[in-house]
Amino acid sequence: MKRHRARFQTLIATLGSEPQVVTIVLDRLLAEGQRIDQVVVVYTAADVVQAAMARLAGEFDGAVYPGIALRTAPVIGPDGAVEDFRTGDDVSALLNALYHEARDAKRQGRVVHLCVSGGRKVMSIAGMVVAQLLFGPDDRVWHLMSEGWQPGGEKRMHLRPEDQIWLVPVPVLRWTDSAVLLAALGDLDDPAEAIRRQEALARSEAMRRRREFVERWLSKAEREVVELACVGLDNAAIAARLHKSEQTVANQLTQAYAKLGEWLGFPERAPERSVLIAEMAPYFTLKGGGK
Repeated sequence: MKRHRARFQTLIATLGSEPQVVTIVLDRLLAEGQRIDQVVVVYTAADVVQAAMARLAGEFDGAVYPGIALRTAPVIGPDGAVEDFRTGDDVSALLNALYHEARDAKRQGRVVHLCVSGGRKVMSIAGMVVAQLLFGPDDRVWHLMSEGWQPGGEKRMHLRPEDQIWLVPVPVLRWTDSAVLLAALGDLDDPAEAIRRQEALARSEAMRRRREFVERWLSKAEREVVELACVGLDNAAIAARLHKSEQTVANQLTQAYAKLGEWLGFPERAPERSVLIAEMAPYFTLKGGGK
């Protein structure tokens, strides 16, 4: 039987003024047996961050992490190196840096670990966007929690036995599980275009599912009352429009709520009218319903 060779792994980390965040996360992942041979650090041109980057680079001179390569990924915007995130262009440059590093690692068939604990909060947010776009089931996002250590304190690059830290996995709600779609998104150079493509796919899939619910789950009578409810008519107006009693309309809506709850996977109780309208009004609006 052939044995599959373990995949090499990349740690991508955002950096602020605390370089030890990167080394502590790396140490913990290596101790857990992760086969990391590449570390990518995304950072800005702020003086304090540059100092942290210089301190961190010294850990990768071969003595501490033999066999692990350090790759630096400065955030570069239209006007050059970004010092902080003050404009939309700055954030776009950050998103580009994270997206391209994750995309390149995925193209190489690597497992990606993303640490979002370093630097500005917007860096962790942008990192999660990239993870949602590109990550597969084997990739991970990590958050570092510590006890007894405060930012700005002694910058110990590695833990002591008495130090308390927790490396917490962050769930990623991926926009797609399709390997084909992930590969297609990864072929795009512009993360904004990847987001637009994914949003269009999501809207198309949502409309397909709504159409399936309306056409296959609801009876003709239920479809009529649901459509009018979704364009804003109350039960009395629906009854008058369809020449039914209000009680009949109420009963048919109740049946529709129960079916919607099953369709949405609500196990406890059927959703209310507001949920029905929120879910189905976009379908009837595009269909031109209620006229």
